Amino acid sequence: MPQGRGASVPAMTSTDPSRPGAAQDLRTGFTTGACATAASLAAARALLGQGFASPVEITLPKGQTPRFELVETATGPGWARADVQKDAGDDPDVTHGAIIQATVRFGSAGSGLCFEAGEGVGRVTRPGLPVPVGAPAINPVPLKMMRAHLEPLGADLVVTLSIPGGEALAAKTWNPRLGIEGGLSILGTTGIVRPYSCAAWIASIHRGIDVARAAGLSHAIGSTGATSERVAQARLGVPDHGMLDMGDFAGGLLKYLRRHPVPRLTLAGGFGKLTKLSQGALDLHSARSQVNFARLAQQAEGLPGAEHVAGANTAMEALERCGPALAARIAAQARATAWDVLAGSDIALDVLVISRAGIPLAEADASGARCL
Repeated sequence: MPQGRGASVPAMTSTDPSRPGAAQDLRTGFTTGACATAASLAAARALLGQGFASPVEITLPKGQTPRFELVETATGPGWARADVQKDAGDDPDVTHGAIIQATVRFGSAGSGLCFEAGEGVGRVTRPGLPVPVGAPAINPVPLKMMRAHLEPLGADLVVTLSIPGGEALAAKTWNPRLGIEGGLSILGTTGIVRPYSCAAWIASIHRGIDVARAAGLSHAIGSTGATSERVAQARLGVPDHGMLDMGDFAGGLLKYLRRHPVPRLTLAGGFGKLTKLSQGALDLHSARSQVNFARLAQQAEGLPGAEHVAGANTAMEALERCGPALAARIAAQARATAWDVLAGSDIALDVLVISRAGIPLAEADASGARCL
């Protein structure tokens, strides 16, 4: 079976103007929750003597009715298993091509539907998520979808969801940081994966904040990338579940924290990203905001080399011209932008500027800015 072709409906498409070549439609895919629903329905029907029908059709929360091919099936005494291969469309999803397995067996009389985590599906170990501690990492919407499809069968069933190789894939996701151990989550609110979804990333930031708050952490760090995260964590000693992979979405992080604050927040990032924040941008993606070099020249005014900033080719060139003193000014002004979004909350806010080589250059807090 070719990888990533688990659903047999014509591909849905969407256009993302932030991507190069955005005039081309991008193919949507299906969530792990949709795949799990299809696999569990197919396995349950087979267990009840109806055989394996492929493709299997399900209904998504918004009414779409995709059909999913079964890539493998198996049966044994009192159980049946169906496998669906996840197709994430044109989204760079870590679970694209993964096999979502549902093994269904009979439960005790009157037990209804029960769901368990098998190989590669995680279990929640920290509060703050929409799933109770100790439960399989199956989010509410996929759970509701599976119940909606299985309850009409009128049987007491135990559904075990597995993703072979899921524990290794989970290391590339937020799951370990969120306290989801042993594998991936069964996710999805619509059943459909939108290519390059900003909303999915921002939702992950929000869940990270929820976990940090539920754990009672006094300090969280929002970083723009892997280098800034590593350096900030080593410098400030914040545990993994206090590290928020902000990426380009400073606004998504700050607006949520305004409503759900933590005592202290550090924003850590490279000079270029934080320069855009200092100039008022809350989305730091290169397709949606750019460094204004005329403005940067004003920010550098009075520093040695400032006369070259307006004509600089990159933010890094401007930094090289003016040195760490410019990084300190950027830290202070990035903090001012962020503070405006936080709307005078009680969060103690500081900003840390880090070089590409992983060297802290400057920091700013309520007391002012300084070179490091």
